[in-house]
Amino acid sequence: MAKRDYYEVLGVGKSTPQEAIKKAYRKLALKYHPDKNKGDKTSEEKFKEASEAYHVLSNKERRQNYDQFGHAAFDGAGGRGGFANFDFTNAFSDIFGSDIFDDFFDGFGGGRRSGRQRQSENRGADLRYDLTVSLEDAYSGKKQEIKYSSSEKCDRCNGHGSEPGSNPGECSACDGHGQVRSNQGFFTVQQTCPQCGGSGEEISNPCKNCRGIGKKQTYKKLSVTIPKGVDDGTRIRISGKGEAGVKGSSNGDLYIFINVNSHDIFKRSEENLFFEFPISITDAALGTILEVPTIGGGKAKVKIPAGTQTGKQFRLRDKGMPIMRSGDYGDLYIRVTTEVPISLNKEQKELLEKFRTLENNKTTPNIKNFFEKARNFWKN
Repeated sequence: MAKRDYYEVLGVGKSTPQEAIKKAYRKLALKYHPDKNKGDKTSEEKFKEASEAYHVLSNKERRQNYDQFGHAAFDGAGGRGGFANFDFTNAFSDIFGSDIFDDFFDGFGGGRRSGRQRQSENRGADLRYDLTVSLEDAYSGKKQEIKYSSSEKCDRCNGHGSEPGSNPGECSACDGHGQVRSNQGFFTVQQTCPQCGGSGEEISNPCKNCRGIGKKQTYKKLSVTIPKGVDDGTRIRISGKGEAGVKGSSNGDLYIFINVNSHDIFKRSEENLFFEFPISITDAALGTILEVPTIGGGKAKVKIPAGTQTGKQFRLRDKGMPIMRSGDYGDLYIRVTTEVPISLNKEQKELLEKFRTLENNKTTPNIKNFFEKARNFWKN
């Protein structure tokens, strides 16, 4: 069955502004969401169709591609033309927010929040740490000590916020449910309790050390391992080293984002390295053997054949950067550039003059070819 036009699905026109598209989708999503129409396959399909249309038209770049190419812009292998694995609830969450999505459709039962739910909601925040390393360190890997500010669980109350020996009471605002209800038009919306943050508890005797918060701010030192082959943007996750959770819940994670400094010699492109090596005219003409540096600190020999032209590139296998988690290495590419001498002494000039005389008697193929083209151009 042919797919309907996305603008038709949402009931809008091609010139409709983004805010109006969002409003149109909101109306359809509330009407057809499966949790409000349990067992109704028609409503489920209409919800998916509207969510797919909104996913495309809500994004400027995707909308431009759709306007130009239609559904073909998103055709993929299998299923709904590239949307076989599309999570249709994501578009709904973008509009209504995750709290309303969870509470509105799953919370009509009105029961107390489970310990697992509270533990997940009260988990500590993740932290980001930006670490800059040299290209050499990215090649060999290293251990690095970092210092960062974070919260940790209060050792007096073990993160629960109450003085030792006392227990929190039931939240007076939500009666321990962790959620409160409010009427919005025709709907009753259930949301996280703003007073207890969803825990369902109220601290009557707060801890003297943390004043009921359950955590305190501190500076931490941590030794981290930078693996071989890291590149700009590499992300290292260290579990449980983020912010402390609420009411003794689990910590968040620490994410280390790597930035690799530029190098004086080597230029990097993924696992491969490049650099330019200047050689003299005589070495280019007669050939030579070069000794070049490698990123590991050693040297490698490169044979330059006679008659090498400037810009010629030579490849040294496995002399590039390590490829993370593979044990393999990239390659090193050396591009030679011919350097013309600036200052010549009398003897050098005489020799070059003699060489020019000999050279004119046997013009090189490239020069000869160019002048033939030039003569034909002048004739025409």
